[in-house]
Amino acid sequence: MTSRLLSYVTLTLVLIFLLGPFVIIVAAALSGGETLAFPPQGLSLKWVMKVFEVESFRASFALSMFLAIFGTLAALVLGVPVAYAASRYRLPFGETIRTIVSAPIIVPGIIVGLALLRYLVIPLDVSVGVALFIAHTALILPYAVRVVSASLDNLRSDIEEAAVILGSSRVATFFRIVLPNIQSGILAAFILGFVTSFNQVPVSLFLSGPGVRTLPIDMIWYMEITYDPSVAALAALLAFLSISIVFLAERFLGFSRYV
Repeated sequence: MTSRLLSYVTLTLVLIFLLGPFVIIVAAALSGGETLAFPPQGLSLKWVMKVFEVESFRASFALSMFLAIFGTLAALVLGVPVAYAASRYRLPFGETIRTIVSAPIIVPGIIVGLALLRYLVIPLDVSVGVALFIAHTALILPYAVRVVSASLDNLRSDIEEAAVILGSSRVATFFRIVLPNIQSGILAAFILGFVTSFNQVPVSLFLSGPGVRTLPIDMIWYMEITYDPSVAALAALLAFLSISIVFLAERFLGFSRYV
């Protein structure tokens, strides 16, 4: 009885620790006051509506969506062949290749951002938009390789060999046999990459410039000059968006199988 009670108490404390900040943000977003505060000063949706009226939020949201969608697509175009080669062939220096591909996950984002700024943007005079696209693609690539590799490991290679024996070329087999059978894994990789890119802060912090900011960086900039609950409202909306995407992925794709 004592052990069961202790388990319930521990579970409750863990849930409070995980959900407490989210509850506070949502409550602050619904505040009727003029400043960010908790407990909220009354209840109102005016700050949620103001989020859609701020021009910088709309522009940075569009940039974040562009980077998340096309950066993830670029990472998949690069990552799927890498995952296939690593899964089906004995590559020379295979472990070295995997380490290099996984480097953006292993190395802290703040170091990646500083390195890109110092050795890419400044010496090569790369524009802010291009630098952000390259950075987000590089950060998503390891996730694409890992998730697609897990999907390929569940696909029997003798299916491909049977297609080749029956006269199909290797390229045709890849597009007609392999890709249709790993499409759920590719979609799972896309969703994971999209959420990772959209919520990226450390790298984007170094590479953002005047008038070119991703949404998380624009939120930080906005808080430096304005202290109203609209940032809390935007944070709550983004949290709901991320939770909804992950929930739908798990519901329809079995997302946890690929992570």
